[in-house]
Amino acid sequence: MKEAIRRRAAELGFDACHFTTAHAPASRENFQQWLAKGWHGGMEYLSRNAPKRIEPEKVLVAARTIVTLAVNYGSPSLVKEGRLAASKSGECGDQRENFSAPINVVVAGQIARYAQYQDYHDVLRDPLKSLASFIDDLAGAGTRSLWYIDTGPFLERDLAQRSGLGFIGKHTNLIHRQLGNWIFLAEIITTTEIEPDSPEQNRCGTCDRCITACPTAAIAAPFQLDARRCISYLTIELKDAIPVELRPLIGDRIYGCDDCLTVCPWNRFAREGELMKKHARKDLMLPDLIKLLSLDEAGFREMFAGTPILRTKRRGLLRNVCVALGNVGNETVLPALERAATDPEPLIAEHARWAIDAIIARHPGS
Repeated sequence: MKEAIRRRAAELGFDACHFTTAHAPASRENFQQWLAKGWHGGMEYLSRNAPKRIEPEKVLVAARTIVTLAVNYGSPSLVKEGRLAASKSGECGDQRENFSAPINVVVAGQIARYAQYQDYHDVLRDPLKSLASFIDDLAGAGTRSLWYIDTGPFLERDLAQRSGLGFIGKHTNLIHRQLGNWIFLAEIITTTEIEPDSPEQNRCGTCDRCITACPTAAIAAPFQLDARRCISYLTIELKDAIPVELRPLIGDRIYGCDDCLTVCPWNRFAREGELMKKHARKDLMLPDLIKLLSLDEAGFREMFAGTPILRTKRRGLLRNVCVALGNVGNETVLPALERAATDPEPLIAEHARWAIDAIIARHPGS
C-alpha cells in the first residue's frame, strides 16, 4: 500500500511523499511556548485552533496515519529570466544595497517566489483530492481521509520532519535534502494504518546564513522566529499599519520575503518544479511599483486574480508598495505618492505620506 500511494503521488505531480502516525508531535510544547510569547502577532487563528494543532487525532476521529507531501516550486529559469528582464529594462533587480533608484529608472518591487504562480491552494487541490480518494479506495470500506494544503490545523513542518520528508532549518522552514527549501507542504490524515517512515534529523550543522540574512532580525535564535518582525508577516498577515521602525528594513519587498530561504546551502540540490512550472506568472517577477500604485479595486482584482496576492487586498498591497517606494524611490516617484496620499483608504494614504517624507529626507530639495 505504501509504495502504491507513493507511485500515485508521483503520477499526480508530488515531489515527495512520506508517512507518519497521527499522534501529537513531540514539539507541541515549543509551539505552545511560542504562542505564549505572543510571537504569532495578529495571527489569532493559530491560537484559536491550537488544541487541534497539537493533537492531530482531534482533527479526524480514529485517525491512524498522516501522509505528508511536498511540491517543489523552485524555478531557476524564472530567476534567470527575471534578472535578464531587469537588465534589459534598466530595472534594479536588487535595490537593497543602497535603497535608492536612479532618476528615470523603472522602480521594481520584489514578490516572494511562491507568489509568482497561480495560487498553490488551487493548483494542488485536485491532485491532493485525487490522492485522498486513491487511499480510501485502496484501503477499502470504512476508511476516511481528509486533505489539507497548509490550511489544516496541523504543525505541518513538525509532522513532515517526523515523517522523514525533511528537517526544520534554523529559519523554521522545512528543508528537503533533494529539493532545498522551495517547497509547498500538504497533508492527508486518514483512518488507514500505514507503517510510518523514520524521522529526519536536523542537518543545519554550524550554518547560520539564514539568521544573518534576515533583514529585520526576525530569527531571534536558531529555530525561533518572532513573526511580528518577519517581512512575510508584515507584508501579508498584518492588516494594519506597518511599524514605522521596521519600514526602512523592508526595502523593495512588497509581498513576502525570500532572504532566509535563498541563502540556504541545501538549495544547491533544488531543481525546477514540474507541477508548478506551467502556472508561473512571469509578470509578477519584477512588477513596476508605479503601475501597481495606480491600481483601483477592479484593476487590483483583475491583475492578481487566482494568485495568493489577493489575500492582502488592495489596501494591503498598496500599503506595501508605498513603503517600497519610500525606500528605493527618488523624486520622480513623488507625484504618484502624492496621489496615493489622497487615497480614500486611510492605510494607503498614511504610508504614502511616510514614503514622501522618507524620499525628501534622502533627497533634500526634491
